[in-house]
Parts: sequence; C-alpha cells; structure tokens
Amino acid sequence: MKYIKHLSLVALGLFILGCSNDAALRKKAYDLAHKFIITDGHIDVPWRLNDGYEDLSVRTDGGDFDYVRAKEGGLDAPFMSIYVPSSYQETGGAKEKADSLIDLVNRIANDHPDKFEVALNVSDVNRIFKEGKIALPMGMENGAPILDDLSNVKYFYDRGIRYITLTHGKDNLICDSSYDTTNTWGGLSPFGREVVKEMNRVGIMVDISHVTDEVINQVMDMTDLPVIASHSSCRHFTPGWERNMGDAEIKRLKDNGGVIQINYGSSFVTKKSQDLRAANIDEIMMYAEKNNLKRGDKELEAYAKAVNSKNPFYADITEVVDHIDHVVKLAGIDHVGIGSDYDGVGDSLPYGLKDVTSYPNLIYHLLKRGYSEEDIEKICYKNVWRVWSTVERAAADS
Repeated sequence: MKYIKHLSLVALGLFILGCSNDAALRKKAYDLAHKFIITDGHIDVPWRLNDGYEDLSVRTDGGDFDYVRAKEGGLDAPFMSIYVPSSYQETGGAKEKADSLIDLVNRIANDHPDKFEVALNVSDVNRIFKEGKIALPMGMENGAPILDDLSNVKYFYDRGIRYITLTHGKDNLICDSSYDTTNTWGGLSPFGREVVKEMNRVGIMVDISHVTDEVINQVMDMTDLPVIASHSSCRHFTPGWERNMGDAEIKRLKDNGGVIQINYGSSFVTKKSQDLRAANIDEIMMYAEKNNLKRGDKELEAYAKAVNSKNPFYADITEVVDHIDHVVKLAGIDHVGIGSDYDGVGDSLPYGLKDVTSYPNLIYHLLKRGYSEEDIEKICYKNVWRVWSTVERAAADS
C-alpha cells in the first residue's frame, strides 16, 4: 500500500510539474507574440466590409479580425487583401472594385488614426509597431484590375499595393489559375511576363498563390527577386490539389529567396478535411435545391451551420504546424511565414486558430516542437521583411 501511495504521489508531482511547465511555455508564447512584430500575409477584411462597413476599433460580433482581438493576439501588420473576384473579368469593373476596397482600408485608418495606419514599406511598419498601432499594408488578390494596361501596375503601387496575386479562380490576361482547367497560356501569358517585370521595377512583390505550377516555375525562371506565396500551404498533405504548393516548387523557394505563408483553412491543411467538407457541401446543396434557396439566404446559412456543426471537418492547429515543419524540412527556416486567410475561408478554420487572438497559440506549438526564439521571429515577420526589403531596394536602384 505504501508503495502504491508513493507511486501516486510521484504521478501527482509529475502532473503538477507538467502543468507548471506548460503554463510557463504558454506565457512565453504570449510574451513572444507581443515582443515580435507579427505579419500575416492575407486577411480578407476589405471584402468582409464590402457588404457593410463595421467599426473595427472595437470587438466585433462577426468576422475573424478587429483591433481588440488583434491586439490580444499580437498581430501587428496584417496584409489587407484587395480581393477582386474572377467574375469581374467577365463583367468589367475590376479596377473600380479594387479602388473601392483600397478606399475601405484607408477609411479604417482615417476613422481610427490612433489605432490603425496604412503602411507602404517595411520602415512604416516598424515605426507604426513602435507607436503601438496596427499597420495595414495592402496586397491585391487577382491581377485582373491591371486590365490590359501595364501602366496600371504603377497605378496600384501608387495606391499602396505591395503585392499582387497574379490571378485568382480563373485564368486571366496574366496567367493560368490553379483552380481553372483551361490552361489558357501554359503558365504566364506574354503580357504576364511584362507584368512580372514591371512589378519588379516598381517594387511590388510577386505573389504565386492561386497559380499553376507552370506559372510558379516560369516566374522564378525569369526573376532574380524573391517571391511570396501569401496564403498557400503544402500539397504534400493534400495530394493532387494544385492550389497548395508542391514540394519541388517549395524547394525552389530556397534558391529564389522567397517565402510561403501558410494558409489556415482546413481544406488547405488535410485531405481528410477536404473530403469531410465536400460531403457537407453536397448535403447543403441538396437542401438548397430541394427548398429553392440561393447562396446568402438566411435559411440556407442556418442549415449549413447546423450541418457543419453536426459533421465537423476542421483540422487542428498541430496539423498547421506540420506544414511549417514540412517547409523547413524542404527549404529551411528562412522560407516560411504566416498567411492565415482570416475572413477569407469562412467557417473552416482549424481548432486552436479560430481568429486573430490565436497567434500565441501557434507560437506555443512551435515552442513545443523545439523552434527557437530566433526561428519564431523569422516565421512571425523577418522572412517576409527580407523579401519585401529586397524588392524595395531593387525598385529604388532601377
């Protein structure tokens, strides 16, 4: 009995020690999240506000981002996504839509200058961070607003755009999309090659998310400047899905000097999540057809929420960290960052990463896996800063 009691006390002691160590690690993660600048390559707040402006200076009921939650999570430089759907390539108005979303970002900053400021370069972000505000750099998701006019690259640079995702869900005048099967150009179009050169010249980072493997390789073949994938994950975990980057392309980032910023969407993270989500979508679409409901109808939204609650398809934060591990294994610690796609992937965020309060949780899991503070600082911002600074310098020297 004494032996059993002794074992129980030892187990209790180890349990208490483990809890103490875990609490210390979580505190360290929180402290690092607020010590280091955290940049996130892709947050879809402008499109979220497209349907109705919100006061982001307070904690909002909906969405994944606001000032209060960003401060809790240590988020300092979220790239505001100027997302222009591929439909505008057919209807026209892509440039005007991009302008309207840029205006929304400026409105956020102008409405609350004590909390937000639009950032145009690395120096801006560093200063804004020291002033305790949140910097709002901008990237344009889909190059369609350039139209067929190369001068629009400089136009959008002057409006504050610091990266351009070359296309989105459809092939456009610049290149082919990973979501399209048309293969219009076999990679970059002749005009697209001129766009990449012009982006390099004026100082806009080339974003290779959403494009085909051919586009990725052709871009890296023709440019000496590093590129980013602002919100992509690793195809290794989602076999056959070209929207995520393949191993060969990730390896090329090492020579290019570029960075892949890991997307949190559960469908980007595991094949299992993709399959479960697809089954839910089939059920939701059958209900919509049976009841003559369209996207946006409140009844359909409620039904979809119930289906996803009944049959959860969410990945876990540990599986997101698996993607970071994979990039480090293939290309090294200097080539990975964060590109959550908050406010862009709807109700598909993994457990542990549900909104912008969660960056300390990500850092906690990185610490658990043995990442050093220096490693984590690179993931949080230094890797992206290296790319952005290189592109800035090249433009200044051109």
